[in-house]
Amino acid sequence: MRRRFIQCDVFSEVPARGNGLAVVLDGEGLDTEAMQRFATWTNLAETTFLLPPTDPAADYRVRIFTTTGELPFAGHPTLGSCAAWLHAGGVPRDGTLVRQECAIGLVEIDRSGALPAFVAPPTRIGPMEPERLAKSLTALRIDPAEVVRAARLDNGPTWDAIELRSAEAVLAADPRGASFPAERRIGLIGAHREGGDADREVRMLNIWHGVKEDPITGSLNAALARWMESEGRLPAAYVAAQGTAIGRLGRVHVRAAGDGRVLIGGAVTILIEGTATL
Repeated sequence: MRRRFIQCDVFSEVPARGNGLAVVLDGEGLDTEAMQRFATWTNLAETTFLLPPTDPAADYRVRIFTTTGELPFAGHPTLGSCAAWLHAGGVPRDGTLVRQECAIGLVEIDRSGALPAFVAPPTRIGPMEPERLAKSLTALRIDPAEVVRAARLDNGPTWDAIELRSAEAVLAADPRGASFPAERRIGLIGAHREGGDADREVRMLNIWHGVKEDPITGSLNAALARWMESEGRLPAAYVAAQGTAIGRLGRVHVRAAGDGRVLIGGAVTILIEGTATL
């Protein structure tokens, strides 16, 4: 069966320099096995399938798949799926606010600003065990003296978040050859010097038997922002660069809305539009 299909680029204003996302607009009727098979075939970080909502407050429902499994929530699939839904003729019930239903519940995408932005979901924040931190630092060849703070964050995915003293320290982390017996998502963040177009540098390293670096990770940036917020150190607004180490030009725009919401925004470009046989 032919189904409407879009491939878009998220979190960069330069097409093909962000994070790619495949979107199947007509996901109804596909079972989990078929969705996973197609997501594995696309070989992108994530593939999403849009479905009629089951929550009456939602505009649409989304299922999010990596090449190996389903995610309860992810950031660049949220912005990309919303852009694809709107591009295909979707009309939100509430003006500039789109409500997306996913496995963690409703996620709102605010379109009132210059860039679309989703509301960072609640994040569970806990300490990171010293031994776990030490192993990560050793694997990534990071000097412990560069560490400012660390925590375990959970907003659907679970993150080992490590703040380093500088963006330079983040970019100097060397994951070559790193391996752990169990999958681990490590998020690094460090501040840039003033004067550039980004305030923070972020990297997401998915380490299992080998390393995969994600170009730009909306859910990680959302969790990092909620972490800062919980400790009273979230700026009113900042821009995070991500993907630098692998040749991408990701820019994530983070803003405290002042009403308890933290908005995670970025550009989305529709690159491919057509149909897929599924």
